[in-house]
Amino acid sequence: MVEEECDLEFDYSDSASEPDVDLENQYYLAKSMLNEDIQTAIIAFEMVLELQGEKLGKWGFKALSRLVRINFELGKYDETMSKYKQLLMYITNAVDKNYGEFVINSILDYTSGANEKMLESFYDSTLNALKTSKNERLWFRTNTKLGHLHLKRNEFFKLIGIIKDLKNSLNKKDEVISSSRGTQLLEIYSLEIQMYTVQKNYKKLKQLYEESLRVQHALPHPLIMSVIRECGGKMHLREAQFQKAYTDFFVAFKHYDEAGNARRLSCLKYLILTSMLMKSDINPFDSQEAKPYGNDPEIRAMATLIDAFQNNRMHEFMQIFEANKETLIADPFIAEHLERLLNVVRGNAILQLIKPYRTIKISFISQELSMAEKDVENLLSYYILDGQIAGKIDQMNMTVEIREVKDVGRYVAYDKLLESLFCVFEAIETKID
Repeated sequence: MVEEECDLEFDYSDSASEPDVDLENQYYLAKSMLNEDIQTAIIAFEMVLELQGEKLGKWGFKALSRLVRINFELGKYDETMSKYKQLLMYITNAVDKNYGEFVINSILDYTSGANEKMLESFYDSTLNALKTSKNERLWFRTNTKLGHLHLKRNEFFKLIGIIKDLKNSLNKKDEVISSSRGTQLLEIYSLEIQMYTVQKNYKKLKQLYEESLRVQHALPHPLIMSVIRECGGKMHLREAQFQKAYTDFFVAFKHYDEAGNARRLSCLKYLILTSMLMKSDINPFDSQEAKPYGNDPEIRAMATLIDAFQNNRMHEFMQIFEANKETLIADPFIAEHLERLLNVVRGNAILQLIKPYRTIKISFISQELSMAEKDVENLLSYYILDGQIAGKIDQMNMTVEIREVKDVGRYVAYDKLLESLFCVFEAIETKID
């Protein structure tokens, strides 16, 4: 039996009479049975409620908290909800407001792995109880959880309604509590940004992302800023603003890592992807934060890809890519950018191959790099128009005449990366100050 922290004592005076010794003894007797016979423990906790009678108090509240968790662990979900609804009756005046909030929050966190229907029932029941028992913090947190549930289901109409209610609640607040207000505003932005990311509403996404970075006097949980920065990174990468994307993914990775959240690995993959798309010479694993994950099984494929990429080993890159293709495309965001990445890799290979020549057949390039002639021609056209190749294509003879291969892209990208890293350092220094 998992021991929860519902027995933490808060300094408060019972709204009821002096603590009943019999109720206290019965509660601790039931608790002592948890690791011996769970069914006997359930009966003993039920006895606390019987001894309590109609007058609600803290020992009945504690017993119900235990019963909610026990029944949830046993998979008795109808009984779980029944006990939880009984528990909510206590938060009006039977227990201290802060203690009641702590226990309800801990139960909502404890049961977060329940099915969606049950989670919705938990949140709806809590919000209904809060109509008579005012607790703004608990109301805000429960509504936020319900919002995330609607986001997961793509129920955007319901989610928009919740976001509106959350924002209205902040507008009613006294500006004196600006730290609390700023933190909650970032939570709302995080939820809203995720919605617009899923909807691919990039105009609203950009607006909210920029607003979120201007919020002051806030002390958000690292996960809140991780989500905002990750969504910002995805937005910037889609716009080919590589240095901004790199900064956002780096900051998101750091926050996820600080919070011990598994999404740090996804963000690290996006950081590597961005580095390659930038044609950067800097390996993300050179950083102190990323280095420990270089040999992680989930990251290894990306780590070997960037090593092959930065050393212009195209054939090795393609072998690694083909061997890990299913894993790579399993992430929809990486899959979205793979064709662009492959074009960068093929383009680099073409630039390296044609450097010694003044005239070269497209068929030769095609054969050497195992690429379709049409793809070779398209990439050559792109680099000529982009100024990286000074030359022209002779379509009659299917050759390319080369005056100079400039390869300016890598140095431009290098400068952009340095600019990005300076932005990261400035952001860290500002946070420390």
